[in-house]
Amino acid sequence: MDKVKIYYHKETDTMDIWFGNPSKEVVSEEVGGGVVLKKDKKGRVIGLEKLYLMKSLKIKPPLPVEVVVA
Repeated sequence: MDKVKIYYHKETDTMDIWFGNPSKEVVSEEVGGGVVLKKDKKGRVIGLEKLYLMKSLKIKPPLPVEVVVA
Protein backbone atom coordinates (compact mmCIF):
# COMPACT_ATOMS: atom_id res chain seq x y z
CA MET A 1 0.00 0.00 0.00
CA ASP A 2 1.08 3.54 -0.72
CA LYS A 3 1.35 6.09 2.07
CA VAL A 4 -1.97 7.49 3.22
CA LYS A 5 -2.31 11.09 2.03
CA ILE A 6 -4.75 13.56 3.60
CA TYR A 7 -5.71 16.87 2.02
CA TYR A 8 -8.01 19.50 3.49
CA HIS A 9 -9.41 22.03 1.03
CA LYS A 10 -10.39 25.17 2.94
CA GLU A 11 -12.20 26.78 0.01
CA THR A 12 -14.63 23.88 -0.38
CA ASP A 13 -14.49 22.54 3.22
CA THR A 14 -13.70 19.04 2.00
CA MET A 15 -11.15 16.47 3.09
CA ASP A 16 -9.67 13.85 0.78
CA ILE A 17 -8.01 10.74 2.20
CA TRP A 18 -6.08 8.65 -0.30
CA PHE A 19 -4.96 5.04 0.24
CA GLY A 20 -3.73 4.73 -3.33
CA ASN A 21 -2.63 6.92 -6.21
CA PRO A 22 -5.18 9.74 -6.82
CA SER A 23 -4.41 9.67 -10.56
CA LYS A 24 -5.93 6.15 -10.70
CA GLU A 25 -9.41 7.42 -9.77
CA VAL A 26 -11.99 6.71 -12.47
CA VAL A 27 -15.27 6.82 -10.57
CA SER A 28 -16.71 8.50 -7.48
CA GLU A 29 -19.67 7.14 -5.53
CA GLU A 30 -21.51 9.18 -2.91
CA VAL A 31 -22.57 6.78 -0.16
CA GLY A 32 -24.41 9.20 2.15
CA GLY A 33 -23.56 11.53 4.96
CA GLY A 34 -21.39 13.63 2.68
CA VAL A 35 -18.96 10.75 2.08
CA VAL A 36 -17.73 10.02 -1.45
CA LEU A 37 -15.76 6.85 -2.26
CA LYS A 38 -13.03 7.22 -4.90
CA LYS A 39 -12.51 4.04 -6.93
CA ASP A 40 -10.02 2.75 -9.48
CA LYS A 41 -10.94 1.00 -12.74
CA LYS A 42 -11.32 -2.34 -10.93
CA GLY A 43 -13.82 -0.82 -8.48
CA ARG A 44 -11.42 -0.84 -5.53
CA VAL A 45 -11.69 2.04 -3.08
CA ILE A 46 -8.47 4.04 -3.25
CA GLY A 47 -9.68 7.08 -1.36
CA LEU A 48 -12.58 8.91 0.13
CA GLU A 49 -13.81 12.45 0.36
CA LYS A 50 -15.77 14.05 3.20
CA LEU A 51 -17.89 16.98 2.09
CA TYR A 52 -18.61 19.94 4.39
CA LEU A 53 -16.14 18.66 7.00
CA MET A 54 -15.95 21.61 9.38
CA LYS A 55 -19.65 22.39 9.04
CA SER A 56 -20.76 18.80 9.71
CA LEU A 57 -18.42 18.47 12.72
CA LYS A 58 -19.39 21.95 13.96
CA ILE A 59 -15.73 22.96 14.21
CA LYS A 60 -14.57 26.54 13.80
CA PRO A 61 -11.28 27.23 12.02
CA PRO A 62 -8.48 26.48 12.32
CA LEU A 63 -8.90 22.74 11.88
CA PRO A 64 -7.47 20.98 14.97
CA VAL A 65 -5.09 18.23 13.88
CA GLU A 66 -3.44 15.40 15.77
CA VAL A 67 -1.31 12.91 13.89
CA VAL A 68 -1.10 9.41 15.34
CA VAL A 69 1.07 6.78 13.69
CA ALA A 70 0.54 3.22 14.88
